[in-house]
Amino acid sequence: MTTFVYPNYELIAGVDEVGRGPLVGAVVTAAVILDPNNPIEGLVDSKKLSEKKRLALAQEIKQKALTWSLGRAEPEEIDQLNILHATMLAMQRAVKNLKISPHFVLIDGNRIPELPMPAQAVVKGDSLVAEISAASILAKVARDQEMAELDRLYPQYGFAQHKGYPTQLHLERLAQFGVLPQHRKSFSPVRNALKQV
Repeated sequence: MTTFVYPNYELIAGVDEVGRGPLVGAVVTAAVILDPNNPIEGLVDSKKLSEKKRLALAQEIKQKALTWSLGRAEPEEIDQLNILHATMLAMQRAVKNLKISPHFVLIDGNRIPELPMPAQAVVKGDSLVAEISAASILAKVARDQEMAELDRLYPQYGFAQHKGYPTQLHLERLAQFGVLPQHRKSFSPVRNALKQV
């Protein structure tokens, strides 16, 4: 894990998103400024962690970080803007929601949303930068919890299993039970399911 050090920039936020690929729910982003005097062991890309480890790290991040926040773009916004622009909007919201404004922002991937401070995109940042890993963990835990909640409301769709991604099971249940208000209507499997009605 790399700790990026930028002279003149004391407060560095990491930003990541979860949920670009699913057919349902919001795209969720997180922004985190870690405390250099209070390190967190075991930060890696959230996808490489067990659920138990992710939950434990999410708690530790929330306790030890100087500040953290979530941002999101809802299915309606995704349908209106497209998933890329909605993701950028959710990232802007996460940065804006931070209690302390960062001097510099590191963003996972290869695109940077418009921000009021300098920023840099880092490809595979969730595996390279501690701040981005922390953001990826918080975003994943938050979105998984939303999928668990959706699963309680609509158990027949299997959201707890597939987390809204277009798996065989999800596509079968979509065909069988139809489109929910939380589905992204601009995504082709959902659009096709709407045509079948």
